[in-house]
Amino acid sequence: MDGEIDAVRLTAALQDRYAKIDVVERTGSTNADLRKALEDGAADRTVLLAEEQTAGVGRRARSWSSPKGAGLYLSVALRPGVPFAVLGSLSVIAGLAVRAAAASVGVDAVLKWPNDVLVDGAKCAGILAEAVAGDEPSIVLGIGLNVLPLGDVQPGPGGLPATSLAEQGATNTDRTDVAVALLTGFADLERRWRLAGGDLTEAGLLGDYRAHCATLGQDVEVQLPDGTSLTGRAADIDAAGQLQVDVAGGQRHTVFAGDVVHVRPA
Repeated sequence: MDGEIDAVRLTAALQDRYAKIDVVERTGSTNADLRKALEDGAADRTVLLAEEQTAGVGRRARSWSSPKGAGLYLSVALRPGVPFAVLGSLSVIAGLAVRAAAASVGVDAVLKWPNDVLVDGAKCAGILAEAVAGDEPSIVLGIGLNVLPLGDVQPGPGGLPATSLAEQGATNTDRTDVAVALLTGFADLERRWRLAGGDLTEAGLLGDYRAHCATLGQDVEVQLPDGTSLTGRAADIDAAGQLQVDVAGGQRHTVFAGDVVHVRPA
């Protein structure tokens, strides 16, 4: 392990971008903690990182392995002042920030819609965006990024094996350095997204996501919560971050991230 995340160095590097940054030894879920913090009036751009999560979760309440000292387990609480309907596109911003952080240490990652970051077909990061009810639209954005080898971790429900930046030849696995790169990149991209009212096209970020999204152009099977599935070609991502799937007969279906159980190669 590379030692603990250096909270002092992290705060010094990021204090002009975030209102508050905390690092805790252990918690159940950073997302759950910041959801409660937002309900209790936490400031916009509040960040929480944990050395270990005992109840880390991904989409649809799936567990996320968060062993002590192996990864970055962090959440950002935001009050972005954009329409509620576009809050979900923040997952696109997070994916771009994770991919850029990986690239900064020499790892070439790709994005799997809606919320995975892959290297050579294995999963190195997952993203979870959760809207929080209240007087103003607010959201907690969770990121789990495997920096060091996790040991014996079984593939998740989607069947993807786990990997880490270290296992993919990262030139730097200091978790504080990686956290600074990730949170700096996320803050800068999120500012562009926010100024554009949550519109990915207006923010100039949709083209970047399309360029790095490995799902596009694939024949996919989209499994839906009611047990049905949709099979077709993953054709595009729209300005709200939703997947456009072309099915037989020339019809195009919009698939919302919150409605997807799995997206797999057909």
